[in-house]
Amino acid sequence: MLFDLRGRGRRRTVKVIYIGLAVIFLLGFVGLGVGGGFGSGGILSAFTKEGGGGGGGGYSAQIKKYRKLTEQQPSNASAWENLAKDLYHEAGNEPYTVASTGEVTAKGKTLFKQVSAAWQGYIALNPPRPNSELAQLMVNVYGEQGLNEAAKAVEVLQIAVADRPTDAALYAQLAEYAYKAHNVRVGDLASEKAVSLAPAEQRTRLKDELAEVKANPSGEKTYTTTTNGKTYAGKLNSKHELIAKEVKTASTPASKSSSTTSSTKTK
Repeated sequence: MLFDLRGRGRRRTVKVIYIGLAVIFLLGFVGLGVGGGFGSGGILSAFTKEGGGGGGGGYSAQIKKYRKLTEQQPSNASAWENLAKDLYHEAGNEPYTVASTGEVTAKGKTLFKQVSAAWQGYIALNPPRPNSELAQLMVNVYGEQGLNEAAKAVEVLQIAVADRPTDAALYAQLAEYAYKAHNVRVGDLASEKAVSLAPAEQRTRLKDELAEVKANPSGEKTYTTTTNGKTYAGKLNSKHELIAKEVKTASTPASKSSSTTSSTKTK
């Protein structure tokens, strides 16, 4: 489902929202630091990462209730909606989420798959006005720390921005996940909208952050190293070792140049 960034009747500009956005940006500068860039604590990280697991108590009884109801009444959209919501909140408890860090465990990701199934059951019934708050929660399910399904994150964010068309943070998040899903058209539209809604003094920085995500959607950086007069370029593996291939240059004879892989420990 695509959103209409220029549709009439969807611009409810409220001064309070702008003040709130300014506070978010200020926290991005003061609390997280300036100059972080994509994935390293810059404005975009502070601007787009909202929400977390539910937690706070057991939801097994409610889950059992709505799971049974969806089996008995598969066309009951409300039952699917509540099942998805309660499963999500249950995933915020241990052993699904580590309380001290908020990290989703392997069991949590398995439960997230059930949340996703319930959400898909709900949205398949084509509710006239999908629950945008639940859609925002689903971003955590489909994000990198969850199921890592960028395309589905884009779908739920499109529902969220349709209900909150003046929310710059949501548009920035939509742009980020659209680029990660290689949906450049939606990413560009959302990026343009996010920048236009942001406080004037923050627009240039936000635009640069989103441009960086577009250029490098995976967030992985390429490193170079020189050994014995030869230059190598590559990426770090899980052990923080540089797995690189020799960079061919014009001065290197074609007959002698060969692509080799090296493992260089970075510190």
